[in-house]
Amino acid sequence: MTDSDQSIAHAETFPALLQEQIKRWPDSPAYREKYYGIWQTWTWTQSVTEIRAMALGFSEVGLKRGEHVAIIGANRPELYWSFTAIQAMGGIPIPLYQDSIAEEMQYVLEHAEIRIAICENQEQVDKILSVMERCPKIEILIYKDPRGMRHYDQPFVHALSDLKEQGRALDAAKPDFYDSQVALGKNDDVALIAYTSGTTGNPKGVVISFRALMKASQESVAIEQLNLKDEVLSYLPLAWVGDHFFSIAQAYQSGLTVNCPESSDTVMLDLKELGPTYFFAPPAIWEGFLTQI
Repeated sequence: MTDSDQSIAHAETFPALLQEQIKRWPDSPAYREKYYGIWQTWTWTQSVTEIRAMALGFSEVGLKRGEHVAIIGANRPELYWSFTAIQAMGGIPIPLYQDSIAEEMQYVLEHAEIRIAICENQEQVDKILSVMERCPKIEILIYKDPRGMRHYDQPFVHALSDLKEQGRALDAAKPDFYDSQVALGKNDDVALIAYTSGTTGNPKGVVISFRALMKASQESVAIEQLNLKDEVLSYLPLAWVGDHFFSIAQAYQSGLTVNCPESSDTVMLDLKELGPTYFFAPPAIWEGFLTQI
């Protein structure tokens, strides 16, 4: 086992693992997103730079170790990075199904005692605003996409870009703070809480540790022999633990490239264009493929 492999084996959380992995493949493509028909690419180094800024921004708005943070949206690099940023500061990400109506989200927001929520866009912000009176613990809403947000002047609504600016300022003032927080993470800490869809009752939160995700992803990467040359299309719900497994856990273990489609409407087109080497789909998707042959 090389020194690099030993350090990776000793990494206890995904933020810590990523710190080691970027030494191995700093300039390899990590995440892509199709935007207006063009694939935008971020390397592993660029991804970690974004994660670091987000994480320190969360610290600036008071994120505490063990605190739950809601994430709502489609498959987007910045939303994937937010998982790791929250974990780096000791927080616990809780993804919600983006197609849920506001009342369905309300149960999880209340049950998980959410104070901070990250929303992809105006649609998700509006859903939370509509139930905020019934979710009094919510104090901060952060949005990724600024389109349609110009006239939202509530003091608790913030742009993700502004949060990252706060993080960069903290990093300049305390350059060792991020690493010191990542070092506090332990293998048995909670990595995320994934709520069920609630089709037969109220959603139930499934608590998943770093140990469970890291062991399973490490073993599956070895079995599938995944590496830097592999490509995966991330199109399944962000709130489903399987997507976290493919798009974060396995990606961090192997260096494969995570590709985010332009929208749910372009998934099949993007799939054909991309030609991923690694693909997971439920039976209904495979049945759909058969109808097109």
